[in-house]
Amino acid sequence: MLIQVLINSISAASVYTLIALGFSLIYSTTRFFHFAHGAVYVSGPYFAYLFHSLLDVSLVFSLPLAVASSSILGIALEVFIYKPLRTKGSTSLILLLASLGIYIMIQNIISMIFGDDTKTLRSGLVREGLEFFGARITIIQLTIIIVCFVLLIACWILMNYTKIGNAMRAVASDPELALISGTDPDRVILFAFAIGSALAGIAAILISFDIDMTPTMGMNALMMGVVAVIIGGVGSIPGIALGALLLGMAQHIGVWKIGSQWQDAIAFVILLIFLLFRPQGFLGKKIKKANI
Repeated sequence: MLIQVLINSISAASVYTLIALGFSLIYSTTRFFHFAHGAVYVSGPYFAYLFHSLLDVSLVFSLPLAVASSSILGIALEVFIYKPLRTKGSTSLILLLASLGIYIMIQNIISMIFGDDTKTLRSGLVREGLEFFGARITIIQLTIIIVCFVLLIACWILMNYTKIGNAMRAVASDPELALISGTDPDRVILFAFAIGSALAGIAAILISFDIDMTPTMGMNALMMGVVAVIIGGVGSIPGIALGALLLGMAQHIGVWKIGSQWQDAIAFVILLIFLLFRPQGFLGKKIKKANI
């Protein structure tokens, strides 16, 4: 039973990692709570459902089209809403409230178009998983874990060994200094929205093959991603992976021992513990004030 719990924990942690990575990329460069990231997350599987089930596009093409559509949605939010608000000098609170309104609007649009009932991207019979030391791991779970690992490595390489990655870290550290140094913060933020939104779309598409999809699935996923970011450390890709793994294991061991109704409570107990005793997270760094 313990092996099965570990497999389920790693699978859940993989999804949390992708959501958290996308949120962290956007938060690090913009410094506001992007609530609408949850709506962009939901859009991924519904775009896939639109292309595959309603427009009869092959699933092979529907999935990349859906990821690209989620990325474009994130870019559109930045170009048409967030950037104009920043240009007018809006505070982080105003941006947060705007993002919350966008989340509610997109969720209701999805409900209006597709309905509130549960949809699925799966076709055919549900197959029994592969046996692994007495436990079972499904092909979907294995795919989720592999895709997460590949994207995790890709993001780490992007942030540490590419020009745009260096620019993103510069903007995250000090946007004004980055601008003086010749880096365009708006371009970097746009790239962060493109990559972060694509990661959210991928995460939602993967989980929708496992547990289906509803228009309201975004808020809980967003909260779990944010918890993983905080306990792992904002801006630290290995830290986010560790935070997501701790969160996934704590939740599934809790479900095993005390019941599924405690799953979300466990996440926020862990969050409170980290906020009280290690607010910078596993691998985050304390922010020090500069003396001039």
